[in-house]
Amino acid sequence: MQETPFSLRVGHRLPYSMSDSNTTNFTNPSTFILLGIPGLQMAQVWISIPFCTMYAIAILGNFTILFIVKRETSLHEPMYYFLCMLAVTDLLLSTSTLPKMLSIFWFNSREIDFSACLTQMYFIHCFSVMESGIFVAMALDRYVAICDPLRHSTILTNPVVAKISLAVVLRGAMLVLPYPFLVRKWPYCRTNIIPRTYCEHIAVVKLACADIRISSYYGLFVAFFVTGLDVFFITVSYIQILRAIFSLSTKDTRLKTFGTCSSHLCSILIFYIPSLFSFLMHRFGQNLALHFHILIANMYLLVPPMLNPIIYGVRTKQIWNRLLRLFTHRGT
Repeated sequence: MQETPFSLRVGHRLPYSMSDSNTTNFTNPSTFILLGIPGLQMAQVWISIPFCTMYAIAILGNFTILFIVKRETSLHEPMYYFLCMLAVTDLLLSTSTLPKMLSIFWFNSREIDFSACLTQMYFIHCFSVMESGIFVAMALDRYVAICDPLRHSTILTNPVVAKISLAVVLRGAMLVLPYPFLVRKWPYCRTNIIPRTYCEHIAVVKLACADIRISSYYGLFVAFFVTGLDVFFITVSYIQILRAIFSLSTKDTRLKTFGTCSSHLCSILIFYIPSLFSFLMHRFGQNLALHFHILIANMYLLVPPMLNPIIYGVRTKQIWNRLLRLFTHRGT
């Protein structure tokens, strides 16, 4: 990505008033400045309306999923345990970015403490890796349920589900752990201005006045290792699932069986496609406007947490029926 005028021209008037000493000669700044969406500062209040709406829907939807699964004992199955993990991850992922983002839009509160920036960076990437791992676990559940239904309850027992869940959490936590340690290691003598709405790993690393190839290479390794491996396992699972579905005798049975996977497939698509699009734009979209990059990156963090509970709530019969009963009971 081409360097922006926000990090190069000391004499250029920035939306945030800063002295030259803050942008040229310093090491290890105590704070960073998040510019928000450069080029759209005048529209940020209006942009905050759909962002805030998506966040509210994500909070309400994911808490509703957790409430229904907890209350309905018939939903205490591996598929819904993994769905609860997805809901918690979505809540944490959106909450790690939206409050600060809205404070920038509404109150022009752009400063963020150096340690807080590293913490936010860690949580964003950690929960993203976890979410990808949860989709793999859900694909495994669908594979066993369709390809070996008679042994589903004996293969995916509660202890096995707990071990899979722990592995997903530990993988995300450990793979992303080097990010903040490497970022803290670099000296910063150029600028402390981040033309983003949140502390994204590569955006912070680019501010360092040192050889950052270790951070860059490790970031690429995590991206390709996690995405590549997870997409591979999901693809293999669904190849086996489709083979099992097409071997069924009637069309109605095939459609009904495939319908049990539709929610999972929709969630996978809304998670990986924006992620891939954002990654490709970051690497090869140098001619695109900076605010377009930032908006797409924000959509990647906001859209899946908003849509996942809607997809599972509408397309999963058990959750939808329980939700209808809940509101019908309250209305009588």
